[in-house]
Amino acid sequence: MGGLPQGDHEAEGTTMPEDTVRTRVSAYAVARAGGSLLLTRLSAASPVFEPGLWHLPGGGIDPGEQPADALARELREETGLDLLDARLLGARSYVAQRLGVSWHLVGLFYLARVAAGTPTVTEQGGSTGAARWVPLSGLSKERLSPAAADALRMPS
Repeated sequence: MGGLPQGDHEAEGTTMPEDTVRTRVSAYAVARAGGSLLLTRLSAASPVFEPGLWHLPGGGIDPGEQPADALARELREETGLDLLDARLLGARSYVAQRLGVSWHLVGLFYLARVAAGTPTVTEQGGSTGAARWVPLSGLSKERLSPAAADALRMPS
């Protein structure tokens, strides 16, 4: 499909039988404030991306749930912060393998304005181990998920 944005992290030349691939549609917050980006550190419970990577707040959209509602729910669970406003920036597609599962992930990226406060993980046992505002100037030193790396290249 020419002209549509492609994820930079697709495995070229890799094909997986359709019946073994799980598809997940997720909504992610790209929240910037004071020269920092709001990020979450993935825990061992992360279903798609490697634990320990810094990732965007957000996650899977439940059946029947609207993407903006999923974004607000995930943001609250992973950071304790409320979503004030969101505007769709774009979408990216990824393939990954984790814990014996092949994934096709479609990420919807939203420029998000969030309530002030210190990020605190409120969901216990989830895929988020930590949340914090990370200075943009120091992001090159951090290990980022493919989705977080793509978000840095998106115009806001």
